[in-house]
Amino acid sequence: MNRLNTIIVLALILNFSCANQQELKFDRTNNFNSDWKFKLGDIENAENLDFKDEGWSNLHLPHDWSIEQGFTPPLAVKADLDTNAETSANNNNLPSGISAVRVNEFRKTASSTGFVPGGVGWYRKSFSLNETDKGKHISIEFDGVYTRSEVWINGHFLGFRPNGYISFDYDLTPYLHFDKENIIAVRVDHSNYVDSRWYTGSGIYRNVRLVKRNAIHVPTWGVTITTSEINKNEATVSLNIDLKSTLNQEETIKVKTQILSPDGRLVGQSSEELTIKDESKINSEIVLKNPQLWDLETPNIYTAKIQIISNDIGLDEVSETFGIRTAEFTANKGFLLNGKQVKIKGVNLHHDAGAVGAAVPVDVWRRRLLKLKSIGCNAVRTAHNPYAPEFLDLCDELGLLVDAEFFDEWNKEKDKHTTELGSNDAPESFTDGYASYFNEWAKQDLQDCIRRDKNHPSIIMWSIGNEIEWTFPYYTQAYKKVNGNVKYYEHIPNYDYEVNKAAFESVKPEVDSLAVIANLLSKWTKEMDTTRAVTVGSVLPVIANVSGYADAVDVLGFNYRAPEYDGAHKEYPDLKILGSENNGTWEEWKAIDDRDFVAGIFTWTGIAYMGESGPFPRKGLNLSFFDFACFKMPRGHFYECLWKDDPKVYIGTAPRSVSEYKYDKDKGFTLEMRTNWLRRWTWYDIEDSWNYKQGEDIVVQGYANCDESELFLNGTSLGKQKVKDNKGHVIKWLVPFQAGELKIVGYNNGKKVDEYSLKTAGKLAQINIESDKKEMNPNHSDVAHIEVTLLDENGIRIPNEDTDVQFEIKGNGNLIAVDNGWEYSVQHPKANHIKTHNGRALGIVQSTYNKGSIKISAKSGSLISNEISIQVK
Repeated sequence: MNRLNTIIVLALILNFSCANQQELKFDRTNNFNSDWKFKLGDIENAENLDFKDEGWSNLHLPHDWSIEQGFTPPLAVKADLDTNAETSANNNNLPSGISAVRVNEFRKTASSTGFVPGGVGWYRKSFSLNETDKGKHISIEFDGVYTRSEVWINGHFLGFRPNGYISFDYDLTPYLHFDKENIIAVRVDHSNYVDSRWYTGSGIYRNVRLVKRNAIHVPTWGVTITTSEINKNEATVSLNIDLKSTLNQEETIKVKTQILSPDGRLVGQSSEELTIKDESKINSEIVLKNPQLWDLETPNIYTAKIQIISNDIGLDEVSETFGIRTAEFTANKGFLLNGKQVKIKGVNLHHDAGAVGAAVPVDVWRRRLLKLKSIGCNAVRTAHNPYAPEFLDLCDELGLLVDAEFFDEWNKEKDKHTTELGSNDAPESFTDGYASYFNEWAKQDLQDCIRRDKNHPSIIMWSIGNEIEWTFPYYTQAYKKVNGNVKYYEHIPNYDYEVNKAAFESVKPEVDSLAVIANLLSKWTKEMDTTRAVTVGSVLPVIANVSGYADAVDVLGFNYRAPEYDGAHKEYPDLKILGSENNGTWEEWKAIDDRDFVAGIFTWTGIAYMGESGPFPRKGLNLSFFDFACFKMPRGHFYECLWKDDPKVYIGTAPRSVSEYKYDKDKGFTLEMRTNWLRRWTWYDIEDSWNYKQGEDIVVQGYANCDESELFLNGTSLGKQKVKDNKGHVIKWLVPFQAGELKIVGYNNGKKVDEYSLKTAGKLAQINIESDKKEMNPNHSDVAHIEVTLLDENGIRIPNEDTDVQFEIKGNGNLIAVDNGWEYSVQHPKANHIKTHNGRALGIVQSTYNKGSIKISAKSGSLISNEISIQVK
């Protein structure tokens, strides 16, 4: 390198240090979430540099304007308290005591998307650069904008992205000012407010970063790490590193790679010298001795630190985390992690999180994932689109497997609903979504997702789609041609290949677009990553196996088709089978637990989500293990008994008059399920309550994983039972109500191993609040969850007399959301108060950028809770 070139490189570096390369530091990524301005509405010329945005709201990203607007019925609904409205409530799927009278006032909300508005919104942000930034490559990265975003810098149009879940970046370098303010403008178009089947949110709802790189650098998502050769003595780490230069002349550089162990020790390194002009690539291998594997119990995370150096001057440094593990699906032993058979105990999740909507702080996800792990869950399917990168970081850290899904729709839309799930009454002019852009954008969106997420050890498979067959009617026609007009989920179809093949050939068009697209998506996936399986959530696997659809993937996911596992395995012994979407029942789990050849289960769902709901005010479906506020539901207790070996018992109750378990003194208990079609997904109407009328017959349901369980009422035994003797894995007792304590005790080998009790609560006397945090960082990101419980004078939770609770926050924190977990609660999630449900509520408090303390309390009328203090430091 001559003297002139050396001067050029020195002028372009961001930071430099002495030759001690371990001391090189590069702060190239800047949080860009602060000080944005926002205006709801389509504003003319708002992209222009000289546009006046005085009067716009000031806010901090991430931001979801839909949840901020609150819940609104699609038609004006008059809700009257009516003691004679039980029939109307049942007919309209409303809470007892509420009647709904519809009038012809149309509003732009929909049951599919959770009864919140969409619309068009504009964001603007000004920022300054200094002389030291000249010559750098400066870009902006968005983790997700919903939806159809357009971005400008200083009036110059940068680009358009129609997918609301994909991360993307733009090069700002050619258009930046160094002598005056720069303006980023973003237009977000969610005017098609019912473009999805569930809650999406609206706006820049994920993080944004400004990235400043030196002229020679590693570009966005430019490091690929694989660990293909692994044994207990050593592992080979392969690194593929992209390099880029904007100097437009040849430069000689050194690329140094260091591997740091989970505890931060240097355990491997390599160095390579090369000449670069515009783009280049390095492929290197580093052998690690005695590798610490990533698995469910010990999710060990390594770090690869890559430095670009010229003449002992650091030009760039990036760090990428990864795990050392193998993940394999087989046709007979299901899923193998590091060579050991692991049964996947998974849940489906949507990307919203109750009262915070789609703008989910990472601490909210941490609490939610920890709660799922607490009941034995070990996997998540990202239903049905890519998630935020910090969510995947958490799965890496916590040891959770991930089925990472790309699309819910391909090039044909699914049904959308305005008034309630199944109504199919959404206006066509407002349902146009990603399907309209799929043919043009699918490859880039899919491959961008893999580029970003490829190094996460938690991801064990890529899913190219979900229930796509519903949008290609000839798949359904072929099924019915063989099996008749039957309910798919209650029928075991004929799996004979020749019969199904003939039926499919007789109804399919000349080109089966579904199979063609599936093979194309799989090909694009394999172009980026050959280390993971490709899967799909199939709703008609018997037809997929004759059409070529199943041949496009490595693992075939069965959505709600547990009765078909044996037939599919017999007819296709080499088929790798996964329960990709399942009802959360004992029968569904048993069908998988009893079969080695089925890799595992993903139940619908782990945590309640908004959308796919209705009629108003039912904002979402609580089909889950945890409710919207992430309070554990009876179903969560039930699956904890199935998924964990730790001894556990639980009881829930319901009046005999409403229980689906009917009792006859001669026949005992029989199950008479409600006839509503949605009942396939929902759980029994039971409560964790022992507050009823004296003498009222109460059906008690007991869940257990112990040898025997015994029920006591006020110390008197009501008998022992074994869960294995009860159909559906549910123990039942009929108990006339008496105030006091109802307790279940579990025994193994005759010894007491667990107990759970319900106590009759008195009048409200105390409000107790608890926080999951004692400290937070002053980063405008950390949150604390404040759980509220109504108690009587004896400290017993009051489950049946709810009251409005107001939060009081003092100091360096803000209340960002309130929730009570109830699917019928349409109270404003951004208020400072909330009516409890079953004696509980939740407040979410976020730190600011200031150090100090936050004092938190709650009150109802003259009753004031204990005070919590959180240090922000």
